[in-house]
Amino acid sequence: MAVKLENANKSPVSGLRWWKEVGWKHIVALVMIAICVFPLLYVMSASFNPGGTLTGSIRLFEKVSLENYQTLLGSLFPRWMLHSFIVATATAIGTVLMAAAAAYAFSRFRFKGRRGSLTALLIIQMFPQMLAFVAIFLLLLTIGDIFPVLGIGSLLGLIAVYLGGALGANTFLMYGFFNTIPDDLDEAAKIDGATHAQIFWGMIMPLVTPILSVVGLLSFVGTYGEFILARIILARPENYTLAVGLYVWASDERNAPWSLFAAGAVVAAIPIVLLFMYLQKYIVAGLTAGGVKG
Repeated sequence: MAVKLENANKSPVSGLRWWKEVGWKHIVALVMIAICVFPLLYVMSASFNPGGTLTGSIRLFEKVSLENYQTLLGSLFPRWMLHSFIVATATAIGTVLMAAAAAYAFSRFRFKGRRGSLTALLIIQMFPQMLAFVAIFLLLLTIGDIFPVLGIGSLLGLIAVYLGGALGANTFLMYGFFNTIPDDLDEAAKIDGATHAQIFWGMIMPLVTPILSVVGLLSFVGTYGEFILARIILARPENYTLAVGLYVWASDERNAPWSLFAAGAVVAAIPIVLLFMYLQKYIVAGLTAGGVKG
């Protein structure tokens, strides 16, 4: 009876009070959704409009045709997309393995120079990557004379450059997550005769799957759409990745095939969306658990 009286005394928020406490949040949410969704619809509309332009398309989906997508198949776009997949996948796998090995060493071993090495990784990340563009170009130009497979215009050289700057932030991100795993597991495995390799691959790696997924996802997305380094290293159109190839299409202000560019942007975004949907259950866990214990 007391519960019923208490519920009866509670009146719902209404009128001006509702707008002050709740209503404005809905308005802001709707405005933000419209701001985010409209550009996507505009690009999709331009991709279905044969011969259209981004600035000349007034009505959304006024013309619907697959002509632009058919044209993509006959261009260098499939080759660029394959290159982006190769570079992004190889970089993501290499980044995960390198960062996991470094984070495991810093988390589990106590050696001379450990704190200094962690500090050095942090300090190196403070310098912007743009400072190294000229040095990277000259380095690959020189290496290409000895090992052409790593020179200018090589996908392997681009992957090597990406991996060269992948340790800093990713190691710190994994280091905090590795510290959340009790050392007692390692000690118990050592008593049973397990080696460091068996502990790392058989016990630790399955337990840190969320952070591995997060680092791999961030690395894949970052290299999949990276432009500046790819533009410097990949010299010929047949070697371009998606970001560089689409930029070349849009670089001509007067004769740029904007509808073809829009179709390429839509197709290029599909793998990223699918990857985010598949790995979304690991993203929150991987990003938050590492901050529990550092």
